[in-house]
Amino acid sequence: MASSVFSPLFTSLRLPVPTVISRCTSSLQGAPSTVHDAVPRPPPLVAVASHRRELVLGAALSAVLSRGPLPPAQAREVEVGTYLPAAPANPGFVFFRATPKDTPALRAGNVEPYEFILPPTWKQTRVANILSGNYCQPKCAEPWVEVKFEDEKQGKVQVVASPLIRLTNKPNATIEDIGSPERLIASLGPFVTGNTFDSDELVDTNVENVDGQTYYSYALETPLALTGSHNLAKATAKGNTVVLFVASANDKQWPASQKVLKAIVDSFQV
Repeated sequence: MASSVFSPLFTSLRLPVPTVISRCTSSLQGAPSTVHDAVPRPPPLVAVASHRRELVLGAALSAVLSRGPLPPAQAREVEVGTYLPAAPANPGFVFFRATPKDTPALRAGNVEPYEFILPPTWKQTRVANILSGNYCQPKCAEPWVEVKFEDEKQGKVQVVASPLIRLTNKPNATIEDIGSPERLIASLGPFVTGNTFDSDELVDTNVENVDGQTYYSYALETPLALTGSHNLAKATAKGNTVVLFVASANDKQWPASQKVLKAIVDSFQV
């Protein structure tokens, strides 16, 4: 296989045979002859540079062809239903539980494992390194993005983590220690919208307790948000981190997907 790919390239890399320039004619005519007359001339510098570029190109192409496929969880075009297990309590959904191999913060022990359900047609998207907190773990001063999933027809979800110290000076504080649902969203709202947050955009709030863990839930109408004009969010505090789960949709996606997005957000637990 390799030979069929690179044989044209290798053919083009054959260096030209140097030509010995004879001065016999000049000698017969009485012109002086020197030792340099028999020395072959080197190939032009332009030709050498061209051959070097071809060698580099060949090496790069070889590396690309020999590279194996990305793991399913990192490949944007792979539907989660092909590698995540079905959610037994939620027919038509699959179950995602984050592990240390998924994010820098989980590897650093800075975030507790979290879980939620997803439709099997959704796909995981890459988180830019500068947003992932990879550069500052385990002592990040600002919030970072843990994971992101999306579906072109239904919307997108993301997990955002914020250092607890950014919101309160109390170690291991509960979400109630930080304040009311309105106070918390006032601090974390921009991480829901992707730009700014106005208290008038808050449509509904809810407080629930699951297995001793308190969660604040939100519904927001955000016409100017970068994430989408419709946002649902759920937040809790555990350990040294506040974890915020956000589901977003635009006006075109929202009518058909709002029930699915609500089911996803309701399933989120830490």
